[in-house]
Amino acid sequence: MKEYNKLVRDKVPQIIKQDNRIPVTRVLSDSDYLDELNKKLREELEEYLIDGNIEEIADILEVILGILEVKGVQYDEIDKIRIQKVLDRGAFNQRIFLEKVLDKDEL
Repeated sequence: MKEYNKLVRDKVPQIIKQDNRIPVTRVLSDSDYLDELNKKLREELEEYLIDGNIEEIADILEVILGILEVKGVQYDEIDKIRIQKVLDRGAFNQRIFLEKVLDKDEL
């Protein structure tokens, strides 16, 4: 028996059953679900940072959508916030790397 104790995608128990094994699962409360989504976000981000695989970005997006759902936020709401931040502060398209900021008296 191998223990996982982690949030998995909805079809994973079915996939396990098709492999003639028995998944032991439970349904999480909203607060536990949010905690596990946050753990999963960290896990998926670390996996992306290790291998740079674009599929990890898809996993990250799926987790973010789950977090938005738990928080009662529609995707279009978060996208409006993102767009406003782009309008106010810009995006990351110009690849600007801020090394330091000098005070005028340091010139």
